[in-house]
Amino acid sequence: MAKKLVIKVTAGADAPERCSQAFTVAAVAAASGVEVSLWLTGESAWFALPGRAAEFELPHSAPLPDLLDSVLAAGRVTLCTQCAARRDITEKDVVEGVRIAGAQVFVQEALADDTQALVY
Repeated sequence: MAKKLVIKVTAGADAPERCSQAFTVAAVAAASGVEVSLWLTGESAWFALPGRAAEFELPHSAPLPDLLDSVLAAGRVTLCTQCAARRDITEKDVVEGVRIAGAQVFVQEALADDTQALVY
């Protein structure tokens, strides 16, 4: 089993089931002791902003704010640089603990030894 898990979520409210799956897998992995790095890209970029995760609703799924908090507490959450720029999101706008980084950092994390990468 991989010791590190890098998850890129490209979906937000536009594809709620895919979005929820990514956050759920990230939170469960983090709670299981796996080193998790969750990347917010595309429409999921909005969840880097305070309060936006609370607006997400999907029946029979864990609340997105709880999942995000779990990953922030035990892992790392990164907002894609280009995705942030396209949405006029800056570092001062994001939830505490969320960093903004680009493709080079994603590739570096995804290709590290003992790492599994997933894209939702």
